[in-house]
Amino acid sequence: MARLREEYNKTLKKELAKELGLTNLMEVPTLKKIVINVGAGAAISEAEALEEIVGLVTQISGQKPVVNKARKAVSAFKVREGMEIGVSVILRGNRMWEFFDKLVNIVFPRIKDFRGLEVSAFDGSGNYSVGIEDHTVFPEIDANNIRKIRSLEVTIVTTAKDDKSGKALLDKFGFPFKKNVNRG
Repeated sequence: MARLREEYNKTLKKELAKELGLTNLMEVPTLKKIVINVGAGAAISEAEALEEIVGLVTQISGQKPVVNKARKAVSAFKVREGMEIGVSVILRGNRMWEFFDKLVNIVFPRIKDFRGLEVSAFDGSGNYSVGIEDHTVFPEIDANNIRKIRSLEVTIVTTAKDDKSGKALLDKFGFPFKKNVNRG
């Protein structure tokens, strides 16, 4: 079993229930899934770019991603309906918990000039999205063998009903939010 999942089930779940004033442990928010998205706009002009991105996401997530196609044509971006324009993967279960552990404890500390994550990136339903500008911060990626630095988006979907309980959940795992400092 994943280390963070075990810690959550043994101690953090009870602490979180007490903190949020919940009596039923089934009400306590938990991680539901993690979605990783990478835009493949370069695939319009470079044929091998999509294969490279699929390989990259496979390395990072440990799971083969789905190639997303354009739903409608956008002439300003030279995109036609049905073109392959992105790659995404949904992680659940132990893979999700292991990826989340890696994200919090390895990836965020490796980001250059990292000052914390914005609390405002919650969506109103307790889910959190973060953009990572440089994929080389992941330990699976060998920086010597890359042709282009890619950015990706990670969405953490929780069972929380609001942002407050979603933030409390992520705080329990040591999520690096920016500290609210009042400047006078």
